[in-house]
Amino acid sequence: MAEAEETEQVPQKKKTESDDDKRKKKLVPGGLMKAVIRPGGGDSSPADGDQVIFHCTVRTLDGVVVESTRLGLGGNGTPTRHVLGKSKMILGLLEGIPTMQKGEIAMFKMKPEVHYGEEDCPLSVSDSFPVDAELHFEIEMIDFSKVISEDLGVVKKVTDEGQGWESPREPYEVKAWISAKAGDGKLILSHTQGEPVCFTFGNSEVPKGLEMGIGTMSRGEKAVIYVSKHYLTKSPFMPMVEGLEEVHFEVELVHFIQVRDMLGDGRLIKRRIRDGRGFNYTFKLKLDYYVDSVSDFPMDCPLHDSLLRVHYKGMLLNEGKTVFYDTRVDNDGQPLEFSSGEGLVPEGLEMCVRLMLPGEISLVTCPPDYAYDKFARPASVPEGAHVQWEIELLGFEMPKDWEGFNFREIMADVEKIKGTGNRLFKEGKYELARAKYEKASATEVARGHKTVLISVQVLREFNHVHPQDDDEGKEFADTRNLLHLNVAACYVKMGECRKSIEACNKVLDGNPVHVKALYRRGMAYMSAGDFEEARNDFNKMMSIDKSSEPNAKAALLKLKQKEQEIERKARKQFKGLFDKRPGEIAEVGAIDKEEDEVLGENRESGDSKDLDGDNEEDHVAADAPPPRKSFFSHLWPTGRRIFRAIGVERCSIL
Repeated sequence: MAEAEETEQVPQKKKTESDDDKRKKKLVPGGLMKAVIRPGGGDSSPADGDQVIFHCTVRTLDGVVVESTRLGLGGNGTPTRHVLGKSKMILGLLEGIPTMQKGEIAMFKMKPEVHYGEEDCPLSVSDSFPVDAELHFEIEMIDFSKVISEDLGVVKKVTDEGQGWESPREPYEVKAWISAKAGDGKLILSHTQGEPVCFTFGNSEVPKGLEMGIGTMSRGEKAVIYVSKHYLTKSPFMPMVEGLEEVHFEVELVHFIQVRDMLGDGRLIKRRIRDGRGFNYTFKLKLDYYVDSVSDFPMDCPLHDSLLRVHYKGMLLNEGKTVFYDTRVDNDGQPLEFSSGEGLVPEGLEMCVRLMLPGEISLVTCPPDYAYDKFARPASVPEGAHVQWEIELLGFEMPKDWEGFNFREIMADVEKIKGTGNRLFKEGKYELARAKYEKASATEVARGHKTVLISVQVLREFNHVHPQDDDEGKEFADTRNLLHLNVAACYVKMGECRKSIEACNKVLDGNPVHVKALYRRGMAYMSAGDFEEARNDFNKMMSIDKSSEPNAKAALLKLKQKEQEIERKARKQFKGLFDKRPGEIAEVGAIDKEEDEVLGENRESGDSKDLDGDNEEDHVAADAPPPRKSFFSHLWPTGRRIFRAIGVERCSIL
């Protein structure tokens, strides 16, 4: 009940009210009345965003025709076209058109305030039009269809509904039957027999407008796509487009293969050969530790730390597609079982399996750096080999949550997670280690009136553990701090110093005299080039704990070496820049060989010594130097002081 009450208290985000919505509030009982003259067909009606095509005849109540689109009643015979929600329409039609079906004829009786007599009506009529009279509007709904482009240059009319939820997009591989006719009905080309048209979405292999329309279709759907000349780009499918004002494409979407460019550079490609089972819905989610960009993520795919069961066949990308491993043959027919997020399979394989649904079969093409160059390589796989895996996800088991666990069971589980993270850290897999400490970020997806929680951050969940006594409280606090500091160590190794500082601050906010947190934050500040902040942390260490002096002094020595190195480089870089007379150009960027050798010695002596000094089992040691920062990322704080010392705040090098 408490949870329900809390949910009710959350303010609902109000939908922005459109101008048309405000106008509809002007309707009063009896202002608009409808009588059906001829029923339409089907069970659908036009909605916002649909193009509607209809004939309209306006009469007075005694039957006198005021205006009409029909040829025999004074019009030119061309029906009216509007886009609901976008075109300017009188209020009566804005409300009445969405109630009609295709082929329906209806009579709308309108008072002046719902047609052209409406105050601030967006449409104008001639002075002879009876705007103050009650009128009959006879409407025949000829057709309505989906608008693809804002300018009505691409319009789609569905003739047969398709199946499924997905539509093709870049870089999916598409198969479709397609024929094209000119606006007058003349056949231009036809591909409705033999083999369907095959093309890769996004490669400009078909006209732009046709591709836009197909991008809204589902498997098995049949539609007519009306494409105006502005969207009739030349393509291998239709090289001749000149002289055509509009083309009507009749399309049946036979099949498409989901293709994912996992890295965005065309090297790691996942092709879905067979659909899987699961909740057919995708949402935007940053992929834990693998992909920096945000991409579509299927809801029923494996989460971090799931136990996965897969069959796979590995092949070399040579002429014969040599098979180097097949679980159905080489593993006694048993599937491979592994836990995600632990670095137990090649990175490219796990990235793709994490985007699969149970029962799905995918073909993965993988470059060597995501296959076996950084993983235990089978004897038959040469170094630098591109490989292909045919993967079937049989199923997976979700990770256990801590509901029903007592404190000791929770601590044991956390210790196991931390141990795996430490192993990954020592193996140099810093992103995996960080993800193991944090697990996946908590993400909620609204679906209808429900909210689905797909993953919980281990530190966030750990914060809700309730120790029962002082001993458990101390153990809880120490473990939580260690997790934060291990996350900080990972971020330093990944070159994300600011995030490392944030992780250390979470410890220092609760305990400002935590020596390990001060040391690690100082190292992060030093890597980020914030030397004064780093010096403050190292000095504070010594004032808090005398036993930390050796580590703090060693860190201060390295800090001094880094400052000297950067100042020497900066002075040499800008040497003579301000010594020249007006009009002369100073030479910039020369560092003599002797000084460069001295700096090199300082770098070696500073980086070779392990300054962590923490040999406890529970703490992650800094085994490898952090990623090198660019020269200019270190130059600015010190360079600014140099410019100020010589009296120049800003300069330009031409």
